[in-house]
Amino acid sequence: MTKFAVPPEFARRIRSTFGQAGSEWLEGLPGNLRAIEERWSLTLQAPFQPLSYNYVAPAYRREGSPVVLKAGVPNPELTSEVEALRHYDGNGAVLLIEAVPEEGILLLERLQPGIPVLELDDVKATSIAVKVMQQLWKPAPSGNHFPTLADWAKGFQRLHQAFGGGTGPFPGQAVERAEKLYKELLASSQEDVLLHGDLHHWNILSAQRLPWLAIDPKGVIGEPAYEVGAWMRNPFSLLCDFPEAKKITDRRLDQFSEQLSLDRTRLKDWTFAQAVLSAWWSYEDGDEDWQVMLELAELFL
Repeated sequence: MTKFAVPPEFARRIRSTFGQAGSEWLEGLPGNLRAIEERWSLTLQAPFQPLSYNYVAPAYRREGSPVVLKAGVPNPELTSEVEALRHYDGNGAVLLIEAVPEEGILLLERLQPGIPVLELDDVKATSIAVKVMQQLWKPAPSGNHFPTLADWAKGFQRLHQAFGGGTGPFPGQAVERAEKLYKELLASSQEDVLLHGDLHHWNILSAQRLPWLAIDPKGVIGEPAYEVGAWMRNPFSLLCDFPEAKKITDRRLDQFSEQLSLDRTRLKDWTFAQAVLSAWWSYEDGDEDWQVMLELAELFL
């Protein structure tokens, strides 16, 4: 197995997000990787960079087939990912080969060439996102344990609790509007399906089995209009630097509305509410980009 030194930023994020459980997981990571190699007869290679919240690395099985190992601190989000991938069964998403969710480990189909859709022209990339969404959206299986969009809305409660009932460094007017829109949109939702939940430009990769496949689903139950939010506010670093960001986002809203037959205003409102909530999630995890996400939210006022 390739020796792996834990990148400082990866270790910081794991500890910030998972606390003591994250520290213990990091300490046991080398031994766990060796055990996983033996369990699934793998030869691991150096991990993909940069790492975010999971250790993700290419590997080869004993017979030589290429796969990807994903290992993380066991948590409900990883469990939901496993359930979502099982439900998709390769239709629009990467295939799940093996999984032990209680241990936080997944063995996945390796997508090749694996180029993110980010590298394409934005109009073409958005059309590809539409097609992937349409493949993924279907009713959740009965007896599932997926979170709902209402569950995700509890992030607003945690925000207020963190600042003694206020909004701290978050603009009060933006938080109030986002909460109001989120509540109204939930109340008027009509068709709930299993959503990817984080379908942005790095989570759709080129493949051979199908031209484009999604990776890293969160697995959340809600209406289709919610799904476009992650795409609309990404890649956030480019949107914030791009002088015509408003034109790009307006054109995307038109494109999604037309190609998915969804109400444009509803798409825009969901995107604003999500951008504010996502900024809080980043703050909660100790990420420094939360302010950038708040700036992006202003594009959807």
